[in-house]
Amino acid sequence: MIRTINNSLRLLYVARTLARHDALFFLDRFPRLPIALVLLRKVMPLFAFGASRSQGLREGERLANALRDLGPSFIKLGQALSVRADLIGEELVQDLGNLRDRLPPFPFEVARETIEYELQAPLESLFVDFEREPAAAASIAQVHFAKVRELVPAPTEDDPDAVEEVFRDVAVKILRPGIELAFERDLRLFFWLAELAERYQPQTRRLRLTKIVETLADSVELEMDLRMEAAAASELAENFIDEPAFGVPEIDWQRTAKRVMTQSRVIGISIDKKADLIAAGHDLEALSHIVIRVFLHQVLRDGFFHADMHHGNLFVTPDGRLVAVDFGIMGRMSRETRLFMAEMLHAFLTRDYRRAADVHFRAGYVPPHKSLDSFAQACRSIGEPILGRPVSEISIARLLVQLFQITETFEMETQPQLLLLQKTMVTAEGVAQSLNPDINFWEAAEPTVAHWMRENMGIEAHAAEVVKDGLAVLQKFPAIVTKADTLLSEMEARERNRDHLDELREKLAQWRRDRAVYVVGGGILGAAAASLIALLV
Repeated sequence: MIRTINNSLRLLYVARTLARHDALFFLDRFPRLPIALVLLRKVMPLFAFGASRSQGLREGERLANALRDLGPSFIKLGQALSVRADLIGEELVQDLGNLRDRLPPFPFEVARETIEYELQAPLESLFVDFEREPAAAASIAQVHFAKVRELVPAPTEDDPDAVEEVFRDVAVKILRPGIELAFERDLRLFFWLAELAERYQPQTRRLRLTKIVETLADSVELEMDLRMEAAAASELAENFIDEPAFGVPEIDWQRTAKRVMTQSRVIGISIDKKADLIAAGHDLEALSHIVIRVFLHQVLRDGFFHADMHHGNLFVTPDGRLVAVDFGIMGRMSRETRLFMAEMLHAFLTRDYRRAADVHFRAGYVPPHKSLDSFAQACRSIGEPILGRPVSEISIARLLVQLFQITETFEMETQPQLLLLQKTMVTAEGVAQSLNPDINFWEAAEPTVAHWMRENMGIEAHAAEVVKDGLAVLQKFPAIVTKADTLLSEMEARERNRDHLDELREKLAQWRRDRAVYVVGGGILGAAAASLIALLV
């Protein structure tokens, strides 16, 4: 009851904010709503005082503005919805895809207090210089630039233990105060609404709304611990240690804790400043290819990818390297999922629609009672309008969006592990095209995808898998032999115990027989003795 009351009050506030922005339109798309929501839809616009200017804005723009006003949790929700064309439609997806989580900064004194509490040291002892004004303020955290002093070894012939003083520029990320409680409150509301939708709107169950909220909750939980983000940055850096065209900031682990993360400062030009990149002499066409190649290496080769590769998180250094920042949202993919994605994309782009359909059936994404031929026909209806265009106009992102739109017809359940990939692929393609409008995602991706498929899906790969499985069995063979020997020893011991037990049973039976003889004989002797005594008396 208390849960329902709290969530209902919060929902009223949310509804009023949506009404102010004329963004309650999405409720009209549900055929059967609980009576409470029907009344809410009709009444709430009457109480939307101080309505913001929404005339002339598209539905998606109005919804995005409302989510910004509702705060960090709803901004994250909007970002999650921005990959669900099957749920909200392609037009809304495009508008929510532009949602940027920019909020006013929190005061410097709050930042100081957080740093000193988390790192257990005065700010001045940690940094020789710390800029009071933040360089960036987003929904979850804000970033300040600072400078640190370190002593590094500088041995000489006269003094092998000599050190020298080195200054480094760093960026310090600090979580917003109270952000954990704010997310916890709103996630409770999201779970409640997802449960209501699945209860009263049976057609939404295949969308697995509760699972989507769980995925959002897991992502937020990781973002609330900056040590996890630091670890993600470190892992990504290791994966690209031999890639000169891509870099990741170095983590300062001594100045990193749960709510504070310090990393090397990126000196470069934001990738969204196209004119500045051109003025600096950077090759935009080469950069666009680097964006796609790096993204595909993360997805296919490593199965670990930066899932927030928008313009604001990518910089170009003076030497032409692409550097990523903000590793709060990362995606992981199993080898099986990577094989599915590679084979599915290759099937579409070679117009082998039956194979594209078969891949979905083999992965279990389409229920087995559905028609393979019908699904292949649906795949053709998606691929031909896109792939039939000039090669420079083919959009992999658009193909994926339309593929997800047919999920309802074929009762496909949502695959959360693919949603994050879809969103990232759409973003990466958009970044590449902003640098080079003529780039074709498939032409840029084909060498990387083809090479990976040869290594992982060709005859050599299958042979390698067989050898790998054989080696695995051989490695286990000594343990199998040892276990078999142990089992045989146990069986022999049990057999010996069984023989010994039979012997004991025989002795016990003999003892019982002897005892019966003794008892009967003793009784007879006792009776005889008693009779003799009686005669004598």
